[in-house]
Amino acid sequence: MDILSILVLNGPNLSRLGKREPEIYGNHTLDDINRELTEAFPGISFDFFQSEEEGELLEKLFHCEDQGNCNGVILNAGALTHYSIALRDAIGAISIPVIEVHLSNIYAREEFRRTSVISEVCSGVISGFGANSYHLGVRGLIGMQELK
Repeated sequence: MDILSILVLNGPNLSRLGKREPEIYGNHTLDDINRELTEAFPGISFDFFQSEEEGELLEKLFHCEDQGNCNGVILNAGALTHYSIALRDAIGAISIPVIEVHLSNIYAREEFRRTSVISEVCSGVISGFGANSYHLGVRGLIGMQELK
């Protein structure tokens, strides 16, 4: 694989970005974030996927692993971050590095949002930088590839 290939995976409610609580999540839509990533990192091949369904996210991770054409995953799991053992187990079952990202600082929010069941199996966590959290996640994956 000559070109870096990254899956940007988004979970429930992220389809509502730009409309849902902009005071917390900002005014960027998911399409804005995807476009900005493509523009900021022209040498990277991105695959963008969002689903409201937990099982579809698991299948996408497994497909990425099985195809062998993905160097890393940027994952904003949304609310699944806080309770999805199935997603945690799926991340733990693949060898592709996964960077957990959040638009808001989950550690400065409601108590139930301060716990991530997926962090332990992710290669890194970025939280609280708005849409820039995705960019920082990509930079993290680039750095990991450079260390290989």
